[in-house]
Amino acid sequence: MAQKLVPVREHNQTVLDNLEEGDLVEFPRGRVYSHWGVYIGNEEIIHLAGDENDGINGNFDSGHLFTICGRHFNKANVKIDNFWDVVGTSKAKKNNDKDKKCKPFPPNEIIERGMSRLGSIPYNVLWSNCEHFAAWCRNGENWSQQADSFLQWVMGIGTAVVVGGMAYAGYSESKKKKENTQQPL
Repeated sequence: MAQKLVPVREHNQTVLDNLEEGDLVEFPRGRVYSHWGVYIGNEEIIHLAGDENDGINGNFDSGHLFTICGRHFNKANVKIDNFWDVVGTSKAKKNNDKDKKCKPFPPNEIIERGMSRLGSIPYNVLWSNCEHFAAWCRNGENWSQQADSFLQWVMGIGTAVVVGGMAYAGYSESKKKKENTQQPL
């Protein structure tokens, strides 16, 4: 396992060496989601992390993922942590892709925005997660591509279920009519 971590550590050191204050950092946590933060310099990240370090080390409690009827619960904290404590075994990447659609604030303002939220804030995986927070700091937009992708997937499944149900209902009705017209007199 030590051999596997060496290339990851070297990769992360290269990422860290190339970060500038105000850059967004994405920490992929497997295939399910990525944790996000803002680089504030001095090997530090400001980020939104859930209770019991949810988001930092990838050990998240599934009971914290969704809220009831969109109600927010104060179970997440904006905090500053060392880059190495946040990255863990993930391969970090600088990700300022949202700059293509939203103009970033100057670095000092990005950091000030993040610092203004230090402490406990409302959390909702779909409407107010770590990616929303990081994007808000940098671009002023509460935008989470991973939440948007998930919602699009859910909408696609929902549409497929509705269309499938309608098709089945139409098939059943057609079958009944056919059976009724084929009965002998």
